[in-house]
Amino acid sequence: MDSNQVWKSDLYDKRLSFISEFGKGVVELLNPKKGENILDLGCGTGDLASEIANYGVSVIGMDYSKEMIEKAREKYPHINFEIENGEDFTVNQSFDAVFSNAALHWMTNPEKVLKCVWNALPGGGRFVAEFGGYGNVATIIKSINEVFAEDYGKDASIYNPWYFPTIGEYSSLLEKQGFRVTYAIHFDRPTKLEDGENGLSDWLTSFADNYFIDFDESEKNIIFAKVANKARAELFQDGSWYADYKRIRVMAIKQ
Repeated sequence: MDSNQVWKSDLYDKRLSFISEFGKGVVELLNPKKGENILDLGCGTGDLASEIANYGVSVIGMDYSKEMIEKAREKYPHINFEIENGEDFTVNQSFDAVFSNAALHWMTNPEKVLKCVWNALPGGGRFVAEFGGYGNVATIIKSINEVFAEDYGKDASIYNPWYFPTIGEYSSLLEKQGFRVTYAIHFDRPTKLEDGENGLSDWLTSFADNYFIDFDESEKNIIFAKVANKARAELFQDGSWYADYKRIRVMAIKQ
């Protein structure tokens, strides 16, 4: 994981709670069974790990961000949370399922991730995940690219930290690893951002740090305003910003 993203756990919980809310649908697909052991890969501040634990299962939450794990431990001290790299982790037990929500698109070496997931599962174990797919936040990315090119003479694409595959690409990677894909869908989910006019700025602050590492706070605010001006016609409606999310949701079984 090469991202320089700095996670702001308080802002994540306060303004971006929709991530966990939408993730509850992925928990339903996971369908946890009492007594199972489940790994939550990219657990963030732990909300969905707690949701899964409510089914009577044993959960371990794993995330690369120290800040996120510290917040998760503070919120849910009864759950085991560990700091690990999703592209290079090992476990000392076998899990009935590996679950992941809104995290895999930060892991730009998917083959490594899937190998680690494979090794964490027994035969018949399942992998259930949702993450950004091809075209995710395309309008936001396009707006950033245009501002960088027009006003700063920079190619913003070199700072892009995300991996947004097509459904065919990702299904093929799963099958190459040995998984049997039993469910896969790529869908649009325009998502309302909280805090009205400031919603897009909060989103950029929370998720797009990689683009702005060379700018101080005052410069960032100027860029954010320019990006918002570019994106407004498509993404601002009735006093709120909507992120143009496109998600992939999959379930695969280790054969």
